[in-house]
Amino acid sequence: MLDRWFKLKAAGVTVKSEVLAGLTTFAAMAYILAVNPSILSAAGMPLPALITVTAIAAALGCFLMAAFTNYPIAQAPGMGTNSYFAFVICIGSGLSWQTALALTFWNGIVFLLLSVTGLRKRLAEALPNGIKVGIQVGIGFFIAFLGLKSVGIVVGHDATLVSIGDIKSPGSLLVLGGVALMTFLTLKRVAGALLITILVVTGIGLFIPMGEGTITALPDGVFSMPAGIGEVFMKLDILYPITHFSEVFDVLLTLLILDLFDSIGTLVGLSRRAKLVDENGSMPKMGRALTADAVATISGALLGTSTTTSYIESAAGIEAGGRTGLTTVTTGFCFLLALLFTPIILIIPAAATAPALVMVGIFMAQGLKELNFDDLTEVAPAFITMLMIPLTFSITEGIGLGLTLFTVITLLSGRLKEVPMLSHIITLVFVIYYAFK
Repeated sequence: MLDRWFKLKAAGVTVKSEVLAGLTTFAAMAYILAVNPSILSAAGMPLPALITVTAIAAALGCFLMAAFTNYPIAQAPGMGTNSYFAFVICIGSGLSWQTALALTFWNGIVFLLLSVTGLRKRLAEALPNGIKVGIQVGIGFFIAFLGLKSVGIVVGHDATLVSIGDIKSPGSLLVLGGVALMTFLTLKRVAGALLITILVVTGIGLFIPMGEGTITALPDGVFSMPAGIGEVFMKLDILYPITHFSEVFDVLLTLLILDLFDSIGTLVGLSRRAKLVDENGSMPKMGRALTADAVATISGALLGTSTTTSYIESAAGIEAGGRTGLTTVTTGFCFLLALLFTPIILIIPAAATAPALVMVGIFMAQGLKELNFDDLTEVAPAFITMLMIPLTFSITEGIGLGLTLFTVITLLSGRLKEVPMLSHIITLVFVIYYAFK
């Protein structure tokens, strides 16, 4: 039955390998159960309800992606957009969280229209090869940087603040040891190398203080009943963006751009790494994946959370061998089960997931071999894209700057006609975005 649903034999995988991959993706994403509620609660939303909503939205997003595409790409409330939701829309602009949910809802409606008409897919396919490679590698650098930063090996988050941290701390040494262990297990083709390393480091962390990202205390119990979601479910002020359109237009536009290119960038990067692309380097089911993304965003807003989107941490499961929607379904069920085991899930320290994130970055950096280094028209934009994604903490910024540079280079070199018109239109959108930013 599972083979018929997920086409396991055709993908060359087994139920065991897919479940292991799904567990690995969940282990890399489990932090969202703590982080998303913490961020959104700053906007005045009730924290206990947000934990439950985060898990339900993530599970629903995973199930939608599996049903629409059969891809091993998990979804959950997105990092970045949740910060924009809480700190810019609510705190900065003074709008209520109910209004922010409404903006997220209409954002999803627009995305759904763009997806079913095929425009979002055309936007993704219009990206030049160099930009696509830059996205894949840049996301890899971004993931590795987040892993190193989570345990204090590096400090800061931009070009002026990044510096070496406490490299001699037990946590830092454990992370580097975890990377070595994971590399060894991967070379030996041990199934679930990433998950095994996460479990080993977590076990060690029970006995050794690890500085940043350490296990501070054991849970009081193993089980906990999830909180109700009545305080946030269907509480969006759905008509506010329509009746006050002029007041929220700039906020809505920024939210659209951020989520549009974050989701496209993530899907492009992950699909290339998972070899889900065709001979032209395009993702065959990109339209369906983007539709799943849009429906998940709409559903998440109704449940009571910020934009739900595809997660770059899915790369952990992909590197563990995940190739079908069974990986994603496994991750989704893990999110639901986590509501009962939240005390246990939340003790997984950053030092345990950091090695997995670093290794994912290493694997994704292998996309560099697909660049034509003899063609600077391709290499220069790719370099800027992959550099700016981690430095700006934004996939969108990396795509925007890289694509703008690509257009300028092709213009100066007289090759403008070789580039699809839609690429120029996307560049123009980014130029307008930067002009009014």
